[in-house]
Amino acid sequence: MSIKITSDSTCDLGHLVAERNIAILPLQVNLDADAYRDGVDITPQDIFAFVDKTKILPKTSAPSIGEYEEFFKKQLEEADELIHFNISSKSSGSHNFAKEAALSFNGKVRVVDSKALSSGQGLLVMHACDLRDAGKTAEEIEKSVLEVRERINTSFVPDRLDYLHKGGRCSGMTMFVANALKIHPKIVMKDGQLVQGGKYRGNMTRCISQYIDDLKRDYPNYDKTRCFVTHSTADSELVEFAKKKVAEEFEFEEIIETVAGSIITSHCGKGTLGVLFVYYK
Repeated sequence: MSIKITSDSTCDLGHLVAERNIAILPLQVNLDADAYRDGVDITPQDIFAFVDKTKILPKTSAPSIGEYEEFFKKQLEEADELIHFNISSKSSGSHNFAKEAALSFNGKVRVVDSKALSSGQGLLVMHACDLRDAGKTAEEIEKSVLEVRERINTSFVPDRLDYLHKGGRCSGMTMFVANALKIHPKIVMKDGQLVQGGKYRGNMTRCISQYIDDLKRDYPNYDKTRCFVTHSTADSELVEFAKKKVAEEFEFEEIIETVAGSIITSHCGKGTLGVLFVYYK
């Protein structure tokens, strides 16, 4: 039976969406009264311009149950079964809406809570694609994905805390002190929620270098298939530095650069960078 892999737009897989035949359902970004579809008719640059002008953070929202039903119905015209991935259910209502919509399709749609976001979610989507292309059944793919889900390093280091502050994730005093002293927190996904996992001090190149050193120390055993270096329009020299250091410190078969979409950018701001991969416990 043919299997289609689908995801909401927060997986941040860029060019891999077309290459691996992944169908994407966009989440929504709201700038004042105007609504846009992530990855379709809004860019991170639009968000930066809006926030600079208004000092207001965009609002994001999930597709409705009806929109999920329409999306699933369309995808099932080309496949016998679907496996759909959502951003962590603790970050958005999208997973619960998708689960409700899936009930209309008599078990043909399997909905996975990634417990991650950005390319942490993307790692699960890619793993599912690998298994699909290897001829595994939908049940086998779902079982493997749920096991791997507990071994995803989803972490990143923001350049500034302005967007996290506007989103209520840090106080004004914390933001002021951090920006003044060049303190950059390490943000990690733990049990589906974003929490602080440490902090670095100095310019971003120094911080990213320490961050990658910490990842090497904390995850000595890891899946060498692929690694994502994902950023929200970070400086190109910083991105190249990160990719080079990851190549020196790890043995990944692929180091894939992706740029965070508008949903993730709305919450983390410009210049955030993360190194994401699957590890072994």
